[in-house]
Amino acid sequence: MKRQLTCLLLLSGLFAAKVHAAATDLPIRVILVGDSTMATRSGYGDALCARFKPGTSCVNLARGGRSSGSFRAEGRWDEVQKLLKDSASFSASYVLVQFGHNDQPGKQGRSTDLVTQFPANMARYATEAMQLGGVPVLVTPLTRRSFNGPYLKDDLAPWSAATRKVAQELHVTLLDLNTQSANAVQQMGQEEADTLAMEPPPKAIAPAMPGAAAEPQGTPKSTFDRTHVGQKGAELFSGMVARELVRLIPPVAASLK
Repeated sequence: MKRQLTCLLLLSGLFAAKVHAAATDLPIRVILVGDSTMATRSGYGDALCARFKPGTSCVNLARGGRSSGSFRAEGRWDEVQKLLKDSASFSASYVLVQFGHNDQPGKQGRSTDLVTQFPANMARYATEAMQLGGVPVLVTPLTRRSFNGPYLKDDLAPWSAATRKVAQELHVTLLDLNTQSANAVQQMGQEEADTLAMEPPPKAIAPAMPGAAAEPQGTPKSTFDRTHVGQKGAELFSGMVARELVRLIPPVAASLK
């Protein structure tokens, strides 16, 4: 009997070891949840996904114009929950949640109260992700790139502080992109920071001379702004996020190129 029990324990240990090995061999999954500064074409999200090795699932569900309230109200968080319910093929599912830009006052139908609604929304995303087996990573909002003289206007600082507080209270991972990106942009100055935009700033137009032809109608407006990013900005900030992910969650490093 004693010999049989020893064999049974040995077999159980071998089985557990095989299960653990199989689990660690599974790829990770990264799910991006946020606004236009993370979204396809206007943010860094796709560039971040491109940094992962083939076989790693990186799903960019960020959408332009969304706040911590409207993202859920539109049913977009339902997509994330559906993905998390089907996690058997992954060793871990990391859910990066970044909001703040459209939560600010003046965004009709999107703004949230900084003291009550915004923290509650961020906490709910993190809690629900954990309940479904995901690993939430709360990301402070990417800085805007507008200067007042030589100094960067850090108008997203209150939303960054609220995100930090939620992460601390829930004991979840915080990726402080706002601080990292603001420091980098401050060092650049306005002129260099403008090269991170979706297109160059429009050239100043001199006053028209009397009798000069007017600008043709239908001339496309510039898409330049100091919030969204082009390829150069996407590469810079996605690299920033990737490095922070590795620092905060070292096992992620094995999935990056």
